[in-house]
Formats: sequence, C-alpha cells, structure tokens
Amino acid sequence: MYKRQGSAAPDPAGAPGKLLDLLRVAAFVLDENGRIVLWSPEAELLFGHRAEEAVGAEAGRLLILPEHLEQVTEWFLRVLGGEQWAGVFPVRCRDGSTRHAEFRHISMRAPDGHRQILGLAADAGTVRELETTLALSDILIEQSPIGLALFDEEMRWRRVNPALERINGIPAERLLGRRLEDLLPGIDPVRVASSVRRVLSDGRPVVDQTLVGRTPADPDRDHVWSVSYYRVVDRGGRPLGVAASAVDVTERHRAGDEVAEARERLAIIADAGDRIGSTLDLPRIARELADISVPRLADLATVDLLDEALTGDPGEPVRIDGSVRFRALAVVAADDGARSGAAARATDRVGDLAEYGPNRVITRCVTLGRTIVLPRLGAGELRRIARDEEAARQLEEAGVHSYLAVPLIARGNVLGAIGLFRTDNPRPFAPADVSLAGELAARAAISVDNARLYHRERHTALTLQRSLLPSVPTDRPGLELAARYLPAVSEAGGDWYDVLPQDDGRTALIVGDVMGKGVHAAAIMGQLRSTTRALARLSLPPAELLEHLDATTAGLGESIATCVHVVCNPAGGWCEVTSAGHPPPVMVEPDGRAHLLEVPPARPLGVGGAVFSPRRMPMPPGATLVLYTDGLVEDRRDDIDVGLHTLLRVVSGPPRPLEETCDAVLEALHRDPRDDVALLLARNRP
Repeated sequence: MYKRQGSAAPDPAGAPGKLLDLLRVAAFVLDENGRIVLWSPEAELLFGHRAEEAVGAEAGRLLILPEHLEQVTEWFLRVLGGEQWAGVFPVRCRDGSTRHAEFRHISMRAPDGHRQILGLAADAGTVRELETTLALSDILIEQSPIGLALFDEEMRWRRVNPALERINGIPAERLLGRRLEDLLPGIDPVRVASSVRRVLSDGRPVVDQTLVGRTPADPDRDHVWSVSYYRVVDRGGRPLGVAASAVDVTERHRAGDEVAEARERLAIIADAGDRIGSTLDLPRIARELADISVPRLADLATVDLLDEALTGDPGEPVRIDGSVRFRALAVVAADDGARSGAAARATDRVGDLAEYGPNRVITRCVTLGRTIVLPRLGAGELRRIARDEEAARQLEEAGVHSYLAVPLIARGNVLGAIGLFRTDNPRPFAPADVSLAGELAARAAISVDNARLYHRERHTALTLQRSLLPSVPTDRPGLELAARYLPAVSEAGGDWYDVLPQDDGRTALIVGDVMGKGVHAAAIMGQLRSTTRALARLSLPPAELLEHLDATTAGLGESIATCVHVVCNPAGGWCEVTSAGHPPPVMVEPDGRAHLLEVPPARPLGVGGAVFSPRRMPMPPGATLVLYTDGLVEDRRDDIDVGLHTLLRVVSGPPRPLEETCDAVLEALHRDPRDDVALLLARNRP
C-alpha cells in the first residue's frame, strides 16, 4: 500500500462489523490424538484456561466432565473421519464452573498431511439471545401492517417488508438495489432524500412527516402517509443506513379534514347568527352576508335583491317577458388586487338597477326559488352568469371556474339571491358548500325581510306622524316661535308639539311624548293631539285640560304619555306651567342665564289618579322658554343630568335667533339619535 501525490490509494477493506465481537467466537485446533495445538484469546475468555495451560493438553480431560468423556470421544473419532458435528454441550471451565457452549467441529488436514479438527465455540446463552432477537425482528418486519424499508446512504432500497410492497404496488425484488425516484416518481423523492440525508448526518429521527403522492398501487388517487425515519447503526455506532416506516393515513386525514370543515361551517353559521341579525339596515345586512361568505366559502360574493322587494311586496317578480329586475346591494372580493378582485369588476356595481332575461342563472334561481350550482364553468356558462359578453370575458380572464346562486327566501317570498364565485380556490363547489350557503342565505333572508318590513312600517309611521304634526309655527302676538321634530334613526315614535291660540292674547304651548315606537305610538299621539286641540278651544284651565287628557289616554289601552302644558301671556310678562311627568322646561332670562323651571311633579298621562298643579312664574320681555322631549337629553351612555347640563350651556348667553338656537341645541345633543325629539322655543318679544 502506498500513497500517490495529491490522492489517496483506495482501501479495499471495509469497516468491520460488531456481530463477532458480540458472540466472542472461540477457536481451537485439536490434533488426531485430541490434544490442543491452537488456543485463541476468545477461547481463553470463554473457558478461562490460559493458552500455556491449554496447548498440549488433552481437550477431553481439560474441558469435558468425566461422565461425558466416552460420548465426546465417539464424536471426536467421527469428526476425525470426515464428518461434522454441531451442538450445545456443557464445558468445564478453569474456575470449576460449567458453561453451556454451542460448538462447530470441522475436520481438516494439517500441512504434514495429518488430520486435525477445527473447533468453534460461543456461549450458548448469547447465541440464543441473538437468535431470538433476529427472529423477533424478522417477524415484526415481515408481519407488521406498517410499511418498513431500509435505505443505504445512496438512497438505494436494501430491504422492504410485505406491507410496504402492498403500499407501493411493486414487489421487493424490483425495488432492492434501485433508487426511490427510479420506481416511485410520484412520492416526491427530493423530499425523501433530504430527510434521509439529514437523519444520516445528525442521527436525529424525523417522526410523523406527512407525505402526499401516488403509487402504482393506486395511480389515480392521492394518498397521505405518515412517514418516520431513523438512523440504523451497529454496536460500534457506525451508520448502516436509514430505516423508514410508512402508515397510510389517507382516511384518517380525510376524516380530520371533514371534522375541520364541519367545525369551520359551524363557526361560519355562528358568526352569521351574531352579525347578520344585529341590524335592520339592508345594505349592512347584505354586506355582512357577503363578508361572512368571503373567503371561507367563496373568493367573490354578490348580494342582489329584487327591486320589488325594496319598493313594496315582492309578489310575482317575473315580468311577462320572463325578465327580473335586481338591485345590487353588496359585492365583496377576497383580494381586490388578485383574480377575485378582477372578477368583482365584472359584476354589477353596488346600487345599480339591472334587468336580466330568463336565461340568466340568477333569474332562474329566483324564478324557481332553488339553488343552482355550476361546479365547472365553460364559456357558455359564463355568458349565462355575466351581464354581457364583455363581463363574461372578464370573468374568464379572472379565472372564475365554479359558481353558486342561492335564493333569499323568507316567509314564502323570494327576496333576491346571493352569488358565489371561486377563482383562487381550486376546488369546485361541493354538496357541503351548497348546504352551508343555503343555511347562510336562509338566516340572511329573515333579516332582510325584517329590515324590509321595518323600513316600510317606519315610513308609514313617519308619514302618519308628520301629517299629524303642525306646520312650522308662526309667531303669535308678543311671541317669537321656532320648532323642530327629528325622528329616531331606528324607528319613529310618538313625540309631538303644538301651538294653540287662546283668548286675551295668550298662547298655549304643548310638548308631549307617547311611550313606544312605530305606527301605534304615532296613532296614539295623533289622538292625544286632536283631543288637546279640541279641549283648548273650550279655554279650560291647564290642570283641567290635563285631567281630561289623562282620562283619554287611559281609554286608549295600555298607553302612557308625558306632557308639559304652558300658557304664555306676553303682555302680562308671565307663563303658567303644568306638567304630567315630563322633563322640566328651561327658562333663559333676558341677561342670558338659563335654569330649569321648578314644576310641581305629577304622574304621566294614562296612569290614573294624577293631580295636576299649575305654577305661574315670570316671563319678562326677552326671556326664552325651551320645551323638549326626553329624547333630546337622555343618552344610554350618560346620566340625564349630563344632557340637561349641556342643554343649559348651549341655550345660555346673549340672545340669538331662535332658528339658530334650535340648530345649536340639536347639534350638541342629537348626534346619535336613538329616540325621536320634539323641540319648541318661545321668546317674549321685548
């Protein structure tokens, strides 16, 4: 052996294994007389006799118990004659103990032609333990339902068990010695090779790595395997290769996906229940329905309502020619800059009114009142979805490949439809998606119908209330007047004001508030206002007028109202105030000081048993009287004292036009109107 300049000579010898070290195989040679002529160090370790004691001694007398000597002599002669003998036999050791050893005796010739016997021996217990371990390993490998393999450092198959043969669909004889990518290109060999090299390098196992691919056993369907890699070393720590185990977890993975999808569907439905039913604002309901659908169900969602559903009863939406009119209320894309955003630009703009013929998918959806799903879209289907040829081209370029139209049906009426598009999500709409979309549409349809009915009733209540309220009050002798009425954002109520002329130049000012909302409250308000005007013509004292009004309110069912009645006498410089559970008026003195009037308390109208006591107080020239309903000063976030303090602050100070004062009061106190407001200002002219 020698070395060349710049290179190393190859070493033909491989690294030794450790199996022989484990067995400690002892070797010895006997001549034809049974004397020991060679005694190995392993024999010395196994039996305890040193070489100088053993060489030249008769093997039978040194190692064999007296009772076995005759039998061993017979075996010796047979082996010397050319036979072989193997078996387990008790041997006497140097320390007097007996050890069972497994022997192999082989006849051979010495250089001088004489017969000799080569003996090999190992501890029988060690041999049996190794045999058991190997047998167990073979059984586990061959009968294991888990696929097992052994790779060398070059990624060549070295062993494959039957389970892995079934997984791969390739017999072991075709695999052994070949590389992974040669026979299984659908398993991502680059990833497998990377894992094997990492395990060989650092010895740390890779456990439960998910591998997806196809094998000849099932070439048409992806499978999912849980794969683990372990470095295999001998007892000296020398790497022998990498063992791999593979378990087909396709069904478990699919079941896990189904559970995750079911949880996601429940989360979407719960989210829809929390968000969609929290408002009566139609555009917001439509937007929330689209927001919930994107991106968890679709990449693009549109919500279109029938024009008839917005303007009146849905009735029969289909015209004689089969067309239907829609108004777009919401369009939501997963990403404005991605393909879904490009598809969104091909849909109807929010607020637009569109009319579509009977062949359009959304028209058929609302006409038939059922869901229409198009899992795969071609050019023909896109033209049935889009508003025109150009929009169909844009949808195709955006990659729209699956479409779902779901009707919005509530209380037997078709109100519109939600359209769902998929662009970036590669999967077509499946039955589970259709079911989820139907659930969302059903929940949203109820909210849409509630909002539609609410707006119709609110419009009716507002129309009724405004028709019952007086026109803008004109100034009375000695009085400058200004008034405002603002309905609540959510629903109209029963607030009202009135200005009633009386004898002797006096004027009655009335502000009232019927508890409740909607048409019922507006109707009660109308009856009370009519009653007040009729009683005022009789010139009844304020206390007596409120007593009659109290009886009238009690006769209108479960109705309660508050009211303040003020008789102003500008010439006399006084006013007389009577309250029925109403917030106290504000008096702004000519010098700009504002304060609440102290009015004798009384129960609201309709409760019964109320005693009304008027109180007369000065109203000098230049003084301003402020009457209002509680919606002006009450706020759910603050105490009513905060609103009253703000009102006093706003109306105090140097006199300014009453119209300007009204605007300032509403600006300061009616920024988030949850209740309707009536405001009436009267100033004693100087």
